[in-house]
Amino acid sequence: MAGTARLPGPTATQAPHNQRRFDSMITKQLAAAVVTAALLVTTGCSGNTGNSTTSTTDSNAPVTLTMLAATYSDNTKTLWDGFISAFHAQHPNITINLEMQAWANINDVIKTKIQANQAPDILSIDAFSSYVEDDLLYSADQILSPSTIADFQPTFVQNATMNGKQYGFPLIASARALFINDDIFTKAGLDPTKPPKTWDDLQADAAAIKAVGDGNYGYCMPLGNEEAQAELAMWLLGNGGNYGDATTLTINSDADVQAVTFMKSLIDQGLTEPNPGSTQRTPMINNLFMQGKCGMAVGLPPFIAMFKQNAPNLHYSITPMPTKTGSPATLGVADHLMAFNNGDTAKGKAAGAFIDFFFQPTNYVKFVDTEGFLPTTKSGAAATTHTEFKIFNDLLPDASFYPSTNPKWGTMQGLIQQQIGTIGQGADPKTVLDNIQKSTDAGI
Repeated sequence: MAGTARLPGPTATQAPHNQRRFDSMITKQLAAAVVTAALLVTTGCSGNTGNSTTSTTDSNAPVTLTMLAATYSDNTKTLWDGFISAFHAQHPNITINLEMQAWANINDVIKTKIQANQAPDILSIDAFSSYVEDDLLYSADQILSPSTIADFQPTFVQNATMNGKQYGFPLIASARALFINDDIFTKAGLDPTKPPKTWDDLQADAAAIKAVGDGNYGYCMPLGNEEAQAELAMWLLGNGGNYGDATTLTINSDADVQAVTFMKSLIDQGLTEPNPGSTQRTPMINNLFMQGKCGMAVGLPPFIAMFKQNAPNLHYSITPMPTKTGSPATLGVADHLMAFNNGDTAKGKAAGAFIDFFFQPTNYVKFVDTEGFLPTTKSGAAATTHTEFKIFNDLLPDASFYPSTNPKWGTMQGLIQQQIGTIGQGADPKTVLDNIQKSTDAGI
């Protein structure tokens, strides 16, 4: 299809977006959120964090919060600034200082802040389990209104819950699919209306694109640290593998090794871009796929808006990612907001009030629609105006998610980002996966 999409979309750093299980998106509610948000500031919320806190008796006393957020697109900071400004107009005693970070940096930034006892009051990121293990976060029932909690779709709540408590506040959702450059396919004698369904099909199509000899790459495989875990997951899932579950992480099963061996074979045959380990997802899309140099690449919903804005003449199709046998499989991702308990009850109440305010349907739908993601709330699913995501919604029943509630997932994710790209430099797939498994088990 020719560049179809929507509102101004991402051109800078895009998220991964990063983790979890989907449900059908329906129904409406949340009309009381404005009132609840105001009440939270003036009357407070119930709940005991279990940590030592200081209490402010004057609910109108000045409160200053810090917020650290990952950048999804050129729009992200503007959106957050707008919500913060509107919230401050309603609650002039609450100031929120916003810091934005690229996805390639944010995990290191938050780690450093926590080590320095400077955790933000509000964080927008993907995984949260390690913070729960360290008893750093507020649970939803401690700071959010009942109406906000009830509006989250149940499956997202399940993947945001540990030890019977919800600690992640589902922010956005997405699924992955294969994007095809129709013009490159046609030039190689391929029919874009008959996309590859199996790994063998993909390999043959990539070889046909390479055979044209015009320097285009058959399949682009970004294994840089921006989001290597997502690219790898698509191949593991395509062979019946995965990263494990909430209790056990596994990355070196026979199915996993077979998948990575196939990935390496594409690289070795010159069917991908050179040295995928140095390729980041966002520059790959901007500089290769969008510029007509890449025949196939894994993508996500926000790409539709990005192509419409920045490459309106790009002709492309979206299809399920090929798997070894042709059976459907994909990666589903949900990122989260979370609130750190920094020992100040007033800050906890203010953070909850702002998050309630953000999840009001008018605000929340503006965020997900502008960024190009799928909503995680019932009211958001009912109010979103986008219909071009049908392919992604159709994939959701077959989606698998990161084991984000496993405390060791953050460690495994970091190791994947650091090491999986070495297969493009000759490293043995089994050795690489065994090393990641060993270091994850050791908590390194």
